[in-house]
Amino acid sequence: MVADIDLSAIEIGKRIANCRKMLGLTQEELAEKGDMTTQFVSYAESGKRVIRSENLLKLSKALEVSADYLLTGEIVDKDMFIMSEKLSKLTPEQFKFIESIVDKCAEIFG
Repeated sequence: MVADIDLSAIEIGKRIANCRKMLGLTQEELAEKGDMTTQFVSYAESGKRVIRSENLLKLSKALEVSADYLLTGEIVDKDMFIMSEKLSKLTPEQFKFIESIVDKCAEIFG
């Protein structure tokens, strides 16, 4: 395992909370979307509970990210595929607009 990858429950919880907030979901909405309890989502986000693999998969699907991302914070091929599926649903105009945003971000952060 790579030394700089943090698999702690607290770091995983932070990634879950960040993804949820980026989707504009409440803990209750994420719980419903992921077929779990609000209390579970709260515990997962706080890092108070180690997440079983089947629940991690439910969360990743509900949050539209890979389980790898939740575990490690690394973007993997699955994340690229999820993004590609989202982009394929856009109109050509919407796609070009998103492309211009990505280009600008690459320019700023690159």
